[in-house]
Amino acid sequence: MTVSFDQPLNRENTCSVKFDARKAVFGREDVIPAWVADMDFPVPAAITKALSERAAHPVYGYTLFPESLYQSIMDWFSERHSWKIQREWILMAPGVVPSLHAACMAYAGPGEGVIVQPPVYPPFFSSVRLSGRALIENPLIRDEQTGHYRMDLEHLENCAARADARLLMLCSPHNPVGRIWSEQELEAVLDIARRHDLIVISDEIHCDLTFADKPRHRMLATLARPDDALVTAVAPSKSFNIPGLGLSALVIPDKNRRNAMKAVFDSMHLPQCNPFSIAGFEAGYRHGGPWLNDLMAYLQKNRDFVLATVNARLPGIQASSPEGTYLMWLDCRNLGLDDAALKQFFVQDAGVGMNPGISFGDQGSGFMRLNIGCPKAVLAEVLQRIEKALQDRNAAN
Repeated sequence: MTVSFDQPLNRENTCSVKFDARKAVFGREDVIPAWVADMDFPVPAAITKALSERAAHPVYGYTLFPESLYQSIMDWFSERHSWKIQREWILMAPGVVPSLHAACMAYAGPGEGVIVQPPVYPPFFSSVRLSGRALIENPLIRDEQTGHYRMDLEHLENCAARADARLLMLCSPHNPVGRIWSEQELEAVLDIARRHDLIVISDEIHCDLTFADKPRHRMLATLARPDDALVTAVAPSKSFNIPGLGLSALVIPDKNRRNAMKAVFDSMHLPQCNPFSIAGFEAGYRHGGPWLNDLMAYLQKNRDFVLATVNARLPGIQASSPEGTYLMWLDCRNLGLDDAALKQFFVQDAGVGMNPGISFGDQGSGFMRLNIGCPKAVLAEVLQRIEKALQDRNAAN
């Protein structure tokens, strides 16, 4: 069944965070929501069918993880990413964000150090702070000419060499800057981790969301040695637009590290297996491939449309091309506004709700994150509103 990604989909009054929390987050309900990393597209028909079939059985009791679920993970990553996963390596988890928190608790003691690479997804910071661990920042380096980000590997080495450093949280592909790390960068991360006995948890939830004209995503685990201290977090939630189902997987080859994560989840009595999460998860990995291919072709057109429009018609704002994800990182520093005024400009003057860059760390100051996972007509309206707001601002000055 072919999905029309151009077809508008009304998500209001569905308890959608993206739509129904606008008043609470932005102070007004009429902003176009271009925040929150979920998409305004219907999921693959196979997922809806699997959920409907499960709902048809009128008992929704405690549920086991079936072997077919594990097999769907192994098959997907073998076929899509040339990664051979063994069944015993897989630990099901209640989401990638809870897994970040659990990793801090499992692999670093109170007050010990966890390395993050800002600007980065906010739960990377909160998982460290709320678990009572010490935050070690290894900021990415931005090329001001191209907008391209890279790792500061020399500084990462220094961070890893700290006596208290225990864990590196890697975001790959990176949210929000959209980098697909090169094989050379990933090899360097593994080398540093080996030299300093550092455990790496690699959040690869966006691994399937890569563009055909950009480098291919490489799973860190496919470069690792058998004895590397590596935890990989994956989920179909971003790939197939099912984050509300709240199920993910951790791939941990080492039994002791796997048991350490399991002990954290067990201590909180997590997870209780949701029968609908299981049905949607497996259906995505088994049948969602053609839909995902169509999605990425559509998102690439959205990406190119935003790039051309922003850089030609929105003075003071620059966009660079992401290599992965459906998120774009807009450089708004030339508008000359502080972060509070920047959010005010987009919300009150333009009527657009985006994620402020400052929420991704100090290095995000002056940036905004735009979600392009929506019909092109919605993006066109977003950009038209911003263009008009800029024109009004310039006229007033």
